Amino acid sequence: MNDQIDQKEIERLKGLKNKERMEIPRQKMPEQHPEERRSNFREVPHGLPPMSAVLEASRCIQCKQPKCIEGCPVGIDIPGFIARVAAGDFLGGIRKMKETNMLPAICGRVCPQESQCEQVCILAKRKEPVAIGRLERFVADWEREQGKMETPRVGAPTGKSVGVVGCGPAGLTVAIDLRRAGHEVVIYEALHAPGGVLMYGIPEFRLPKKIVNAEVDVVRKMGVEIRYNHIVGKLENLDELLDRHDAVFLGTGAGLPWFMGIEGENLCGVYSANEYLTRSNLMRAYDFPRADTPIARSKRVAVIGGGNVAMDSARTAVRLGAEEVYLVYRRSQVEMPARDEEIEHAKEEGVILKILHNPVRYIGDEKGRVIQAECIRMELGEPDASGRRRPVPLEGSEFVIDVDTVVVAIGNGPNPLVPATTKGLDVDPRRGTIKTNLNTMHTSKKGVFAGGDIAIGAATVILAMGHGRKAARSMNLYLQSGEWDIEYLPGEEPAPEEEVDKKKS
Repeated sequence: MNDQIDQKEIERLKGLKNKERMEIPRQKMPEQHPEERRSNFREVPHGLPPMSAVLEASRCIQCKQPKCIEGCPVGIDIPGFIARVAAGDFLGGIRKMKETNMLPAICGRVCPQESQCEQVCILAKRKEPVAIGRLERFVADWEREQGKMETPRVGAPTGKSVGVVGCGPAGLTVAIDLRRAGHEVVIYEALHAPGGVLMYGIPEFRLPKKIVNAEVDVVRKMGVEIRYNHIVGKLENLDELLDRHDAVFLGTGAGLPWFMGIEGENLCGVYSANEYLTRSNLMRAYDFPRADTPIARSKRVAVIGGGNVAMDSARTAVRLGAEEVYLVYRRSQVEMPARDEEIEHAKEEGVILKILHNPVRYIGDEKGRVIQAECIRMELGEPDASGRRRPVPLEGSEFVIDVDTVVVAIGNGPNPLVPATTKGLDVDPRRGTIKTNLNTMHTSKKGVFAGGDIAIGAATVILAMGHGRKAARSMNLYLQSGEWDIEYLPGEEPAPEEEVDKKKS
C-alpha cells in the first residue's frame, strides 16, 4: 500500500462544509478484472489507496447523534475512527477502532455493513452512505503493512481461568476481552488451524488466510493459549473443562449442514457446502497437488441456495475450472440473502443465476454418481415469517440440468456435539441451539456462557463478535462476584427476545 498522502489536499478537505462533503462521490475500490480472477484465488478487491480513503472519510459529516454506532453489533466509535482517517492520522484511526474491535481486517472484508452501520448512515437518506467497511479494512491493512500492529495491554493477573470452546470470531473476541481483564484464557479448537468459519468457510479470494493468521497472532501474543485438534465432547466433556476452569464460553458455531431430504442427495458428487468449502479453504485443495487434499474437478456444477455461502461455493467452482456453474435459488434475486457485492461478483465471473427454481431430485448413473438435477420453476406468493414472499412451485414445470457436481448451500445448524455430551445444558429442541439469555449470554448450566451461531443459529461474523463482547463483560462480572442469577448486565438495555440477522437465509 502506497502511504503517500497530500497534506495540502487534506487541509482543503478539512475546510469543506457539510453540504460540500455530501457532494463527494463514494470512492470505489480497485479490484481484479473478472476474466483475470476467474482463474486464481487471489483477493478480488485491492483496497482503497490512502488518498481515496481520506476522501471517503471526508464524506462523513460527524453527526451529533450518530446512528452508525447503534448499527454496529460491537459498538465501534465509527465517527471517531473516520475523523482520524480524514485527517491523515491512520495510526490514530486504527487505535480508535481497536478500542472495541480487535479483528478489523476481517470485519472490513466480510461483515454486511450495508445492512448494519451503513444502512443507518444519515447520508443514505439522499446519497450513498459512507463506506465504513472499506475504511475499516483500510486502517487495518495500513497498520499491518506498515509493521505497526500492537499487542493490547493485558490486565493484572486475577487468578481466574477461563476455557473457550471454539476459535471462531465469538471465541477470539471473548479471549481478547478476558485477557484485557487479566484472566488466564485457553481456547480449545477442534480443527488444526484457528479462525473457525473464517478459515474453513470463507474463500481466499474474499478473506486471505494471512489476514486471519495475522489477527490471531495478536491474540497469542496477549498470552492466550490455543490447543488445536482438541474436540470437546470427544476428548473430554464440558464438566471436565469446568473442573479446571472457573468459567467456560461455548462458541462452537454452526457446523451441521442442512439438506433438503430429496431423492438422490446421497449420490457421489453431491456435497454439503461445508465439505466443499472446507476442502478448498482449510485443506487448500485448490492448490492440489502441492496441497495433498483432492477435490472434484467439475465441468457442470449446480449450487443450491442464495446466501453468501452459496456465492462462495459457486465462485470457488468457477476458479476450480468448471465450465458452467448454476446457482439455483427458489426466490428472486431481490430476496437473496447474499450481499449485493457478492452477487454482482458472481455474475461478473460467469455464474448463471437460476432464480425462481428449486431442485426436486438428483439423478445418478449406474455407478451412483450424480449426472442431472431435476428442478421445478417457482413463483412468489404471500410473505412468510421472514417477511419475504413465499416461493410456490408451478406444477408441471419440471426440467433437468446436466451436472456432475451439486453443492447444497441452504444453511447450517448449530454444532450438536457439546450439547449432546453435557448434562444440564438446555437446548432448543426445534433449532438445536443452546438456550442462552441474550442479555447476559448465560446458559442453563452455571459457569457456562454461549454466543454466536451456537446460541442463535447461523448469522454473521460481526454478530458473533458482538455476543463475544457481551459474554466477556458478563463473565468478568461472574468471575469477580460469583453471582449467577441476573437477568441482564448492569447499565445495559435488555436484548430483544430473539436476535437474528436480517439477511439470514
